[in-house]
Amino acid sequence: MTNKLFEPYTIKDLTLKNRIVMSPMCMYSCENQDGMANDWHYTHYSSRAVGQVGLIIVEATAVTPQGRISPQDLGIWSDDHIEGLQKLTKMIKAHGAAAGIQIAHAGRKAVLEGEILAPSALPFNENMKIPKEMTTEEIKNTVQAFGKAAERAKKAGFDCLEIHAAHGYLINEFLSPLTNKRTDQYGGSQENRYRFLKEIIDEVKRFWNGPLFVRISANDYHEEGLKAIDYVTMAKWMKAQKVDLIDVSSGAVVPANIKAYPGYQVPFSEIIRKDAAIPTGAVGLITSGNQAEEILQKQCADLIFLARALLRDPYWPQVAAKELGFKLQPPKQYERGWN
Repeated sequence: MTNKLFEPYTIKDLTLKNRIVMSPMCMYSCENQDGMANDWHYTHYSSRAVGQVGLIIVEATAVTPQGRISPQDLGIWSDDHIEGLQKLTKMIKAHGAAAGIQIAHAGRKAVLEGEILAPSALPFNENMKIPKEMTTEEIKNTVQAFGKAAERAKKAGFDCLEIHAAHGYLINEFLSPLTNKRTDQYGGSQENRYRFLKEIIDEVKRFWNGPLFVRISANDYHEEGLKAIDYVTMAKWMKAQKVDLIDVSSGAVVPANIKAYPGYQVPFSEIIRKDAAIPTGAVGLITSGNQAEEILQKQCADLIFLARALLRDPYWPQVAAKELGFKLQPPKQYERGWN
């Protein structure tokens, strides 16, 4: 039986050398609160490319200054950001990995000075700021900001783009009935709550024709919140809009007690993959090569997204390859110590 984890995977005109993806993880490392990439980002991401990850997705990168989670977040709201991101993509691709970026808006979970935005004026918890309910003009401007971010991502040389619609940030806040109490065309029915994401996807596709992923939170972990079955419907809508893959995470739209265990989000990926007939990525406490291989063999996902495992070990692919009995080609500089 072949090792699916180390099989190439093609999405549109992009072929990944394996199914291992570095999941976007915020680094909060911009030194001057200007959203500019710096030496930390260059070292952090390129080292995982040297480690033979197939696709590296750069952390949640803000489409507006107001859309940052923290003042130290990466930004893509200005043409000034392109040069630093261009350097980053070149470094990643020089080592054989594909370069992706997640574009995002924090919504009510922004920890910033000044006004923050959300679909409804509901704080995340008692310690967080009360956000301003967005006007239709602010919604329109934010949709356009996602489109401009996609255009800049293309200029910066990224191979793949992911829209962040998970983890309680702005798009997720529109999708969930727990956080969207609007009575206009952006609230109420599931179709109305999806409208904001629908418009963002359409706007992004005006500027971006490469592989397009959407990250979702497939379970709100609340009896009145969204479940995976709700996202099956939305995944079908995304598929109709030519989204290529759903990156299936869960939680964080409201405070919740989540019982996490190895592979705890994989069943959500399996449901969406099978019932919506769209490729998916599985993420969440995936730590070993055997575990990743089993997920792929059982057709629960098409790609394996790794987060903490790659923070602990930039060379996780080599460890997984040994575990699976696969001879992974090392960078020539590391041949003497790789196998």
